[in-house]
Amino acid sequence: MRIVRRYLRREIVAATVLTLLALLGLFAFFDLLNELKDVGRGQYRLGSAFLYVLLNLPSHVYEVLPVAALVGALFALARLTAQSEYAVLRTSGVSMARLAGTLAQIGLLFAAVTFVFGEFVAPAAQFAAQRLRMKASANVIVTQFRSGTWVKDGDSFINVEQVTPDYTLLNVRIYEFDGSQKMISSSFARMGVYRGDNQWLLKDVAHTRFSKGQATVERATEIVWTSVLTPNLLSALTLPPENLSVTDLVRYIDHLRSNRQQTTRYESALWSKLIYPLSVVLMMVLALPFAHFQIRVTSVGAKIFTGILVGLAFFLLGRLVSALGTLNNWTPFVSAVLPTLVFTVIAAGMIWRAERR
Repeated sequence: MRIVRRYLRREIVAATVLTLLALLGLFAFFDLLNELKDVGRGQYRLGSAFLYVLLNLPSHVYEVLPVAALVGALFALARLTAQSEYAVLRTSGVSMARLAGTLAQIGLLFAAVTFVFGEFVAPAAQFAAQRLRMKASANVIVTQFRSGTWVKDGDSFINVEQVTPDYTLLNVRIYEFDGSQKMISSSFARMGVYRGDNQWLLKDVAHTRFSKGQATVERATEIVWTSVLTPNLLSALTLPPENLSVTDLVRYIDHLRSNRQQTTRYESALWSKLIYPLSVVLMMVLALPFAHFQIRVTSVGAKIFTGILVGLAFFLLGRLVSALGTLNNWTPFVSAVLPTLVFTVIAAGMIWRAERR
């Protein structure tokens, strides 16, 4: 069985890697087509578009690896079937359960790769991609530190301590300088709400003006502030919960809880992040009964098409359950684990049925 396991591992890993490369090439092509319409805006050139697409590839690896694993496993098993090697394995006494265990072991390797990409590589790469696109197209300097988001707008420097999911600014500080880099005023606003056309409504504002060695403080309940800062620019720095790392999600959930804010969406994203890598193992195991039931009925291409449909169904079911869970305030763990549980039951049932035949 050790030789069989090594042989299956080699065949399935090779087929999965090839499938993954093909899917990444397809995603990169469509991403590039989508970026071409923005080439020429500001400093955004074709080279920047290529780099932006390249930086988005780790996110696609994380998203499509379960589907690539399913298609790769189906392709490898279909080749074994075409060469009668699968029939030899079955007649020599290798059970469906042992084959499923072998596929699960191979799937654990890809699950580890998925977790590494989702936790470390993809969030950093996507954040860098969004910053690259924003700086090149909007010609504005934006940086994030522990003190918040810093934006250079002409001769002014803007510091936003926190940006909420609806793009409300909290604790906004504006430092204005003259041509000789001397600070002439500073402003602090407790909150900023976007009104459109690059205008923000700042609330509870304290404006300090420096002139001739003196500081004059003026206070206002509300003022209208015009800035290059827009929700579109902020969205480049405020990644959706599904694209954050587990560490960032845990920290942000703790922050929301300490401020008595709703955490359901972020908890659901956290559990999904933890469970999603295991879906690669599930997809590997699910390939076995599909390949078994279609040994003499369908071609290799039909099996690959079946794998794509199953992977797409799993992906769509996960999105649907996540959206329903957020709307109906379901327990985040239930929303995250339900799609995987449903497909696990389907895979177990199909393997049991194939073993009895």
